[in-house]
Amino acid sequence: MSYALTGLEGKVAVVTGAGRMRSIGRSIAVELARAGCDVVITGSGRSPDAFPADEKQAGWRDIESVAEEIRALGRRALPVVSNVADPDAVAALADTVVREFGRVDFVINNAGAARAGDRVPVVDVDPAAWRKVIDVNLNGSFYMSQVFGRQLIAQGEGGTIINISSVGGKLMAPNTAAYAASKAGLHALTAAMAGEVGRYGIRVNAICPGIVSTSRLDDLSSEQWDAIINTYVPLKRAGAPAEIGSMVVYLCSTQGAWISGQLYSVDGGQVAGR
Repeated sequence: MSYALTGLEGKVAVVTGAGRMRSIGRSIAVELARAGCDVVITGSGRSPDAFPADEKQAGWRDIESVAEEIRALGRRALPVVSNVADPDAVAALADTVVREFGRVDFVINNAGAARAGDRVPVVDVDPAAWRKVIDVNLNGSFYMSQVFGRQLIAQGEGGTIINISSVGGKLMAPNTAAYAASKAGLHALTAAMAGEVGRYGIRVNAICPGIVSTSRLDDLSSEQWDAIINTYVPLKRAGAPAEIGSMVVYLCSTQGAWISGQLYSVDGGQVAGR
């Protein structure tokens, strides 16, 4: 007899930042669809000119390609270009979701700012780079949580919000101040909101991935990443995006129904005990 997660069939999930081919967001969206959810996926509307070489070679079409994968699994998909850092755009996204699907059940705040000059000492960070990271990683998750949280409360049937954070928000390493601050702030948002909306049956958690094999690792050579992994990751490998997706599925399931306010590291043992 197999053991199956339940409470996912026919639910409506929203996943932000899900357009890249080698990404956590894409895997979250696909794993939720595989578990029985209909999925709304957002992306920033990247120009194909900016796609990595492997996306161009594959004929990748950002969120449209992910939507096709979801439909191939027999679930409904709605791709929407949206900017989570714009509160008006987030409100419009929520209106679209409710209009098209009638409800929302799971909200996955995955959209993240690309590395762009922010990985330097605090005394050298360009304030514009700082604002960009905070606007997308923290403010965007706040806008999404506020707008969709109100919708979940109004529906009166519970729901789940999951913030995709990072072990960087726990490690707070030198030269990562903007990123670490955005993720540590996301931990505070997660914990505070969990205490506020629990009475409505709404659960709020954060997942903190470690080193995961995505296009975000392309800024260093594979040899550099191998050295980092061998030094810091006890399991001696990078994570697969689907391993983050499966954790999302569990936290959305009935089997995860008594979990809220937690900051789960999914990192091969890199950050032990916290």
